[in-house]
Amino acid sequence: MTLAPSVRKSPIRPAAVLLGLFAVCYGVAALGAFITAPSLSTWYATLAKPNFTPPDWLFAPIWTALYGLMAIAAWLVWRTPKYGSDAESRRSGLILFAVQLSLNALWTLVFFQFHQVLIGFVIVLCLWTAIFFITLNFWNVERFAAGLMISYLLWMTYVTALNFEIYRLN
Repeated sequence: MTLAPSVRKSPIRPAAVLLGLFAVCYGVAALGAFITAPSLSTWYATLAKPNFTPPDWLFAPIWTALYGLMAIAAWLVWRTPKYGSDAESRRSGLILFAVQLSLNALWTLVFFQFHQVLIGFVIVLCLWTAIFFITLNFWNVERFAAGLMISYLLWMTYVTALNFEIYRLN
């Protein structure tokens, strides 16, 4: 059996990329936790919240799982061939993936550090849009990766509604 030029023969490089993606995704998660923690028992606790707000302890396990799924999804797309009809979807999907990680970190900073709920809502709308287009691009490249991103998109739909309601109530 002959391997296509884009199929990597060494397990080290794909494993290193996967570990790198986990490091980047969980780095954003750690930054978010660092920024969020001081505001939870102070500023965030004083906000009026809708009745569909989950308990604070639920956010950490959900985000932990989602960051892991994001890393795996990006890795699955990264390891697909870099040529052919899906090459542009692959490239733009991975670029958008990096953009959405930046928007994710920015939202946390704006919402929890600077307490700017409305600006946070605008950022979360941009983040949701980026995730939507990432999912579409990933669908063209690796459908399982797109499926992993759907869970993130659904969660961010919920977070967007939560952010809007917090804005509306405060």
